[in-house]
Order: sequence, then C-alpha cells, then structure tokens
Amino acid sequence: MTIHFHKTYQTPADIVALLQSRGLNIDNPKRAEHYIRSIGYYRFSAYLYPLLQMPKEAHQYKVGSTFQDALNLYRFDKKLRLFLFNEIEKVEIALRSALANIAAEETGNIFWMTDVSMFANEDKFNRTMTLVDKELTNSKEDFILHFKKKYSNTYPPAWMLMEILPLGIVTRIYENIKSNALKKKISGYFNLPVPMFISWLTVITLTRNSCCHHSRVWNKMYAVNPKVAKKKLKRPWISEEVSPYRTFYEICIIKWFVDIVSPNNDMKIHLQELLADFPMIDIKAMGFPTN
Repeated sequence: MTIHFHKTYQTPADIVALLQSRGLNIDNPKRAEHYIRSIGYYRFSAYLYPLLQMPKEAHQYKVGSTFQDALNLYRFDKKLRLFLFNEIEKVEIALRSALANIAAEETGNIFWMTDVSMFANEDKFNRTMTLVDKELTNSKEDFILHFKKKYSNTYPPAWMLMEILPLGIVTRIYENIKSNALKKKISGYFNLPVPMFISWLTVITLTRNSCCHHSRVWNKMYAVNPKVAKKKLKRPWISEEVSPYRTFYEICIIKWFVDIVSPNNDMKIHLQELLADFPMIDIKAMGFPTN
C-alpha cells in the first residue's frame, strides 16, 4: 500500500538543527548550511547515510560521526567520478572506432549501421533507427552539417554516425548484428567472448552515465550483474571471489579495456594516488578485497 508524501520543505538551518539533534557533530553550523544549500540535502544525504547507526531507520548517527566525514565522502566520490570518466573516455573512443571500422572492413559496407540486412531483428533495428534519426536531426556537429550540405545520402557512413550516438545506442547496434562471426571479430579485438563483451559494455555505459549525471559511485550497488568469467580469460583477471555488484568490479572491467587500448597506462597509479588522498575512505564498502 502507498501513502501520501507528507514531508515539507526545510531550510538549510532547519536541516542542520535536525542533524545535530540526531547526534551528528557539526563544528560550524553556518558552513554546513552553506554546503547543504550549494549541494542540496537530498543529494548530500547519500553521504550521511553510511554514518547512521543500525537500524538505519532510527536516524541516529554513530558516536563521533561528523559533518566533515560526510563531506569527505562527497569530495572523494566527486574525484572518483572524474577519475572513472577520464578512463572510460579512452575506452569509449576505442569501442566506437572498433565497432565502426571492423564492421566496415569485414563487410565492405561503410553504411552498414543503417542497412537493415545487417541486423538480426528488424523491429529492434527500426526502434534503434528512430533514435539514430533523432540524434542525426538534432546534431549541430560541423562534420554532420557539412555532410548534409554536400552529399545526397540519407545517412553518413558508420564512422561519422558513431561519433554522435549515445553509448547506449551503440551497444544496441552491436547486440543486433546478424553475423556471429562479425560480432566475434569485434569482441575478439578486446579479448572477450561476445556475451561477456555485451555485458561489460553495458556496465561501462551505466558507469559512464552515473559519472555524467554526478550520481554516487563510490559505494553504489549496481543493479546490473556483469557476467563473471567461467573459464580462464586471455588476459590477467581477478584471481579471487569479489562482488560483481560493487565499484571495485566496475573499475576492474574498465581496467581490462584500458590495458588493451593503452598498454602502458597509469590508471592504477592514479587510483592509488586518489585512495592515498582520502585515507579515511572504507574501500571495503567499494568491494575491494583484502590487500
């Protein structure tokens, strides 16, 4: 059964007083009000939640918990998003290039992305094309405007279209490719079998979206369960049981792709530096195994 939403608006000063009444230590109430006004209490409350005693529903904070503890979590999460997005950018660019160019090379069809004969499910193709048409119509990219002005083709070649499509649409296009041999050729570039490639590509897309929309990532429980390798992979992978729902697993997936795209990368070093800057962060909550 549902109930009517009964909560009312509270000012930052009201919220600070409420947090103090629940046992949260706030040395500088005016400073706390400023952060709540700037960040928004609803967003910030996600970083206060780990500080609550059990049961969480009692809304009482653990002894010694401070507003600064939550602010440290918030700042760490922000830097973690920037770190992840920077690494995902490398992966995303490589994914787009591989998909557009490998398929064009193998088929000899530079317009394969808009050719219905290339795809297994025509209904899925048509739904995807609706999204493609929307992106193409709304695009203000110079290269798209130039193509429309100079050429009579309805659609640009694959490598142009790939630059303006959201990563989620790119994943849909790959999933619907009819030729299993072509799908294996593309996933093989990243040393993965097709099902795992699709699964991990979905994880990267969701993580990217979380970073773009400034959503919490540091201790998030992901709804999508990435496929776990049932046999030895072609490259080094996690050697012990870890939760596939946690941030550590997402980071490892990104690292897998980064190691292929940029073999001499410094991703691990940057992660270690970030964790060293925030020694108060409980990395177990992120799914990191011991040591």
